[in-house]
Amino acid sequence: MNCPRCDAPLEHKKLKGIEIDRCSECKGLWLDHPELDELEDTVLDNDRLKGTMVYAVRPSDITCPVCNGVMRTFNYRAYDLPIDECEAQHGFWLDENEEKRVLELMKQRTKDIKRSRNAEGEWASLLGSMKTKSFSDKMRNLFK
Repeated sequence: MNCPRCDAPLEHKKLKGIEIDRCSECKGLWLDHPELDELEDTVLDNDRLKGTMVYAVRPSDITCPVCNGVMRTFNYRAYDLPIDECEAQHGFWLDENEEKRVLELMKQRTKDIKRSRNAEGEWASLLGSMKTKSFSDKMRNLFK
């Protein structure tokens, strides 16, 4: 299989325990269709919490290294990270260092989820404390 960017042969490598194909010339990598999810799972293993992957779909300027078919480009999870995908769902092409960006975004998503859960818990606690008679009395007295 050859690189869809520079036509150099792709080399089989391991990335976080996942078999991928990397270009020795342009440093891009090919992930078979389930492998992008496997890469994300090394950081966040709950698909429901990951959110929608594909935003702002447009034609790609490369073809699939598996079937030579048309690929499409999309913004990964609504971020400014364009990723190419085979329309026949053979896989994804990530340009140099885009796999690192995917992992960074999944780590940030994990932090955001934890922060949101903490904020929700604190808000629920605050609302619970507002229901006490003494708090209600204090609020009423403010407006007398």
